[in-house]
Amino acid sequence: MAITRNITATYRGPGRVVSRILADQVREDRVLYFLITACVVIFIAQAPYQSREAHLDDSVPFQARLYWSAFLWIFIFPLLMYAVAGLVWLVSRVMPRAPSGYEIRVALFWALLASTPIVLLLGLTAGLVGPGPALQGVALLWCGVFLWFWVAGTLAARRNESPQT
Repeated sequence: MAITRNITATYRGPGRVVSRILADQVREDRVLYFLITACVVIFIAQAPYQSREAHLDDSVPFQARLYWSAFLWIFIFPLLMYAVAGLVWLVSRVMPRAPSGYEIRVALFWALLASTPIVLLLGLTAGLVGPGPALQGVALLWCGVFLWFWVAGTLAARRNESPQT
């Protein structure tokens, strides 16, 4: 199924989509693709905010802000997400049917990728409206949707019949 269809299907049933992804063979390249694509979309979503900040404070030019934003979202954040996945894997060892490291990475990285449409809205709100209740509301919406997708995906991974590596 196309990635855009999977994203829209995730909003109807995140556990089913993660189960479908896990039903395929173990493909670490696909999981890395989910993470890098999500990070690139988040970087793109930051452009309106960076433009607004460069306009309001011209001490740091727009290009420098984009450079450091790209460095953070495309190089540093994926490493942090792998660290989070590793910590979740360590903590999950106490569960009776603990998901494998691969299953945890699929659930976490897919939740991040599937929630990127709201991240795009968040970036537009930060760039056009600025700080305030609207930005906080969209940020809370994104956090809630991300956590919903992640928890539902992790629970689907726990129910997965074939343990992955």
